[in-house]
Amino acid sequence: MFCFQCQEAAKNEGCTIKGMCGKENTTANLQDLLIFNLKGIAVIAQTSKAAGVAVPNSAAAFIGQGLFTTITNANFNDENLVDWINRAQVVKKELAAAAGDKLGGDLHESVTWYSNDVAIFQAKAEAVGVLATENEDVRSLRELLILGLKGMAAYADHAAILGVEKEEIWEFMYEGLASTTQDLSVDEMVAMVLKCGGVTVTTMAALDEANTTAYGHPELSEVNIGVGTKSGILISGHDLKDMEILLKQTEGTGVDVYTHGEMLPANYYPAFKKYDHLKGNYGGSWWSQNEEFEAFNGPILMTTNCVVPMKKSNTYLDKLYTTGVASYPGAAHISKENGTKDFSTLVEQAKTCASPTELETGKIVGGFAHNQVLALADKVVDAVKTGAIKRFVVMAGCDGRHKSRNYFTQVAEKLPQDAVILTAGCAKYRYNKLNLGDIGGIPRVLDAGQCNDCYSLAVIALKLKEVFELDDINDLPISFDIGWYEQKAVAVLLALLSLGIKGIRLGPSLPAFVSPAVLNVLVENFDIKPITEPEADIEAMMQGK
Repeated sequence: MFCFQCQEAAKNEGCTIKGMCGKENTTANLQDLLIFNLKGIAVIAQTSKAAGVAVPNSAAAFIGQGLFTTITNANFNDENLVDWINRAQVVKKELAAAAGDKLGGDLHESVTWYSNDVAIFQAKAEAVGVLATENEDVRSLRELLILGLKGMAAYADHAAILGVEKEEIWEFMYEGLASTTQDLSVDEMVAMVLKCGGVTVTTMAALDEANTTAYGHPELSEVNIGVGTKSGILISGHDLKDMEILLKQTEGTGVDVYTHGEMLPANYYPAFKKYDHLKGNYGGSWWSQNEEFEAFNGPILMTTNCVVPMKKSNTYLDKLYTTGVASYPGAAHISKENGTKDFSTLVEQAKTCASPTELETGKIVGGFAHNQVLALADKVVDAVKTGAIKRFVVMAGCDGRHKSRNYFTQVAEKLPQDAVILTAGCAKYRYNKLNLGDIGGIPRVLDAGQCNDCYSLAVIALKLKEVFELDDINDLPISFDIGWYEQKAVAVLLALLSLGIKGIRLGPSLPAFVSPAVLNVLVENFDIKPITEPEADIEAMMQGK
């Protein structure tokens, strides 16, 4: 195997024996083979469209879901991945049959290969993985695009589940993946990567539209982090539709619901606040789930990625459930049937379980998506004009288990009292329980929500640019100090670059999939910086550097 798609890549080069995330080499190879077949679907779709043959959006949606299931910490189940590959082969054959003679013969190998033998799958995977592209810089740009597409696909899938789809998103799924099979110049590949960032902005806007239309705009909220006396179900991941279904199906059952990890922002939506049995958030970031899931005592529903392989000492496998693109060996999987999902098994199991073990008490504040912050715009602008707020520091992105991520806690603790942190994603868990105070009633940590809600931070920045009548977004008193772990953070980074934002600090390490030459391009064009020491970075950021 060879995998370098997340921040934990071994030696910051790549995992070659077993993934640091916990996936086996067979799993990594099957994911590579699935991506290879998704490229084939994209090539056929592009060729068909050029020949005037209609291609259903379901093919692009399948690509999106297939990319999503290969994201870090989503799918550890080889059997499930084999099923994905077989279905991808069927989609390829159906599209090829529809195109007929118009498809032509000069196509990438990913279009024509077909076998339904698992042993052949593994052998083939070794020939079509990341290292099949020998040139380091071409490989870097292709993989940067694919990883950005994975993140974009995750957001597109969530939006589509709620009924919001954009044709340009599906079109770019085809264009972007197909481009990785073509011999493009460096400039063309860089342009494609930046286009991915632009389409990611569109995708995050679509998801924002989908979420707020369905559940209302997030609002300033205090979220309980203690526990009640009843048994409960813990829901983690990112899918708000699953949250809605679970809350409806647990209403009146005597079973409480708690959020975990990236599901914390569900507590900010008006549509979910009406459920009295939504008790709050349990635990912290994704990487601490082995201990927290064990302590919860009740069933756990993983709606997307952020699954951590269980330790030998863990005993909750019979209470672990996956749904959507997530899959874990031995865990029950709940699929959609007749337009919905049946979580009754979790409810009945929860009734037999003890109430959650208390980990902490108190409340945390969140709900500062763009609509809520813009409602406070006058107060924020006045604070900036009077000097009460000297700097906004965007510390959004991912959390992770490395001790080096204490950097973000230290930055939050050491920032001057006239600086405000804007955050989204699970990076918030490094500082959202600290008592950092407020500035004239404005909390010093403004949590916009999930990683996809980095869109809100972009909207806020663009609105401030307009209010202060600035020509360049980089003239705002805003610095970006981003934590990254997986591919959705890559998509967010590309989105920020597409908006022209420069001087982004990135850590705790620079991505392994970025070659020295490609890094040089990013540094020269966008002034990308590695994080250093908290004090030095704080001093530079407060000076606008």
